[in-house]
Amino acid sequence: MKLRKTGRIAIAGLAVAAALTMTACGGDDKDSDKPAKSTTTSQSTTAEAAADLPPVPTVDELNAQLQRALDPNVPNEEKLEMIQGAEADPNLPTTLTQVYQQSGASIQVVSVAPLGDTISATTNFVINGQTNEVTVPFVAEDGKWKVQQQWACDMLTAASMQSPACPA
Repeated sequence: MKLRKTGRIAIAGLAVAAALTMTACGGDDKDSDKPAKSTTTSQSTTAEAAADLPPVPTVDELNAQLQRALDPNVPNEEKLEMIQGAEADPNLPTTLTQVYQQSGASIQVVSVAPLGDTISATTNFVINGQTNEVTVPFVAEDGKWKVQQQWACDMLTAASMQSPACPA
């Protein structure tokens, strides 16, 4: 049973790691402060929305940001914008980071697949010497890539934890 709890904790930590990493890569575009021109046609609006998506981060960019994202010394305030819906529970990033740290796991992003206004990150997640492939979904929100709220909530549930950000 202890192994199961460790695995659950590790998976929750993975969610945080990937979420924090991808968001950090998506928010540094200097041109993103310029307002987009509005049009009256739905085709133009759709194209404009696609143009407003943050750039898809590379595997190297995600891995370079990984240590910062998992660092318990990085202020929680910097991590709040990295998880969709975290404003409903300002402690959510810290909780997920602690779960990951306590698990002793490691994570490495191996591929990133853009899917319109979402991206899917495939990761190698190692816990207790075993490597597992875990897919982490991200959504574009406020010009940044954020870990999908439901996925973060699922990770907390797997670690037998709850958050006000997660529907009952």
